[in-house]
Amino acid sequence: MSDIVVSENIAGDAMSRLRESHDVAFEPDLWQSRDRLAAALGEARALIVRNQTQLTASLIEAAPRLRIIARAGAGLDNVDTDAATRAGVVVSYTPHDNSNSVAELVLGLMLSLVRRIPAAWQDTRSGGWDRVGFTGGELSGRTLGIVGLGRIGRLVAQRAGAFGMSIIAHDDFIDPTADFVRESGARMVSLDALLAEADFVTTHVPLTDQTRDLFTYERFASMKPTAFFLNTSRGEVVDEPGLIRALTDNRIAGAALDVRQTEPPATGPLSQMDNVILTPHIGAFTHEAQERVVATVCRDVTAVLSGGEAGSPFGQARP
Repeated sequence: MSDIVVSENIAGDAMSRLRESHDVAFEPDLWQSRDRLAAALGEARALIVRNQTQLTASLIEAAPRLRIIARAGAGLDNVDTDAATRAGVVVSYTPHDNSNSVAELVLGLMLSLVRRIPAAWQDTRSGGWDRVGFTGGELSGRTLGIVGLGRIGRLVAQRAGAFGMSIIAHDDFIDPTADFVRESGARMVSLDALLAEADFVTTHVPLTDQTRDLFTYERFASMKPTAFFLNTSRGEVVDEPGLIRALTDNRIAGAALDVRQTEPPATGPLSQMDNVILTPHIGAFTHEAQERVVATVCRDVTAVLSGGEAGSPFGQARP
């Protein structure tokens, strides 16, 4: 049995160095088999995962030597953190290493929606040249509503401001008088006010009991019929049937989704809509972000196994 288990495809220079210096079981498909994962964790002191490995209480309790679970990513909804705490297992993650990549994707999706870039490309590659038919709009002068003004939300606000957009935001867990709110250029409003006022709504909230199905048909129906909706956070914060209905009823102008309720999703109505852009959960997947993420988790694992502390343990992330 190996000292460190990597249950998903997590690669990079830092991982190569870790595999050279430690006893590492690198099994990118291990997450697919609970029994094999449980067996591998029997003697392991460290586990490195992304978001596909589901670490339940029973799996954690069955790993008596486990000292750290290192999540290569920002969310922890696939890890039972309460069970890990009870077992004395450190849970570390990378809440900031991919923030810039996600923020830049949001701007790319907004531009793609308002300028209809994917549809124009498909038409042109088929021989079309419909300049008038693909007349789009500008971001400048539009209002961007950000739901969740954490690090990614603030990065989006800064970049959108450079495009000349007005920024409004809603977040139940931050002080509206905080310096970082002022620096972001965002005006804090209620969720209802944000949905009614924004030309673009982008969500950057974690998945919790309070945020699951946060965006329903009724909330989409309260938006402007000319507004666009974007989700690069967690698929489960959107009620997909409600979104499909809102798009079908022309209650909103379009949507861009990088995350889905089920991943990978089955082919369905969203993939058939010309005013919808779908990407395969690539928000964090830039070369630069992945280098940072892998370096962080490998550093945390090495530190904890050597008697030190993780750099970003769960519960101690910076705002």
